Amino acid sequence: MSTVTAVPIPPVKRSYIVWLVLGIVAVLVAAAALAFQGDDFLARNARQKGVMTTASGLQYQVLTPGAGAKPTDTDVVLVNYEGKLLNGTTFDKSQQPTPFPVTGVVPGFSEGLKLMPKGSKYRFWIKPSLGYKDKATGPIPANSVLVFDVELIDFLPETVLRQMQMQQQMQQQKGGAGAGAGAPPGAPAGPGGR
Repeated sequence: MSTVTAVPIPPVKRSYIVWLVLGIVAVLVAAAALAFQGDDFLARNARQKGVMTTASGLQYQVLTPGAGAKPTDTDVVLVNYEGKLLNGTTFDKSQQPTPFPVTGVVPGFSEGLKLMPKGSKYRFWIKPSLGYKDKATGPIPANSVLVFDVELIDFLPETVLRQMQMQQQMQQQKGGAGAGAGAPPGAPAGPGGR
């Protein structure tokens, strides 16, 4: 015959239960806070006054309207820009007007540029799938929403820019290295003195 021996369980102090409940509540609050970042930010942002969303999910706001034509995939733009993360950390900023091909940047930035007429300034919110996706890039963590303020100064078709560069190189070869056509001796050739 077997007998079951009862082992008494000592009572748990009430303060331990209170701390356990508070810990669980803190974890739930932290989880809710994390849930409101990323894509939830974009859902809230889309409801803000003046924010428009394209079919791809790019969000933008016109800060300063421009006028005239808009760049295409075959153009090179001249812009001032500042890129930030949602927490306000600046990860890139132009020091002077910067030229680059419209298709030479992340898809969301490229799409946004094609919305901008000359002289305009826009703010873009680029979701991860239109940015760097799940890859960390330098100071940009994986799956980051990117925020850019962009001023479109001018743009030219890439073919025209190449022709201008070839003409400039030919003039430099004829006039000697270092001085551009019409420049005083010793003056740097090309934009920015490069």
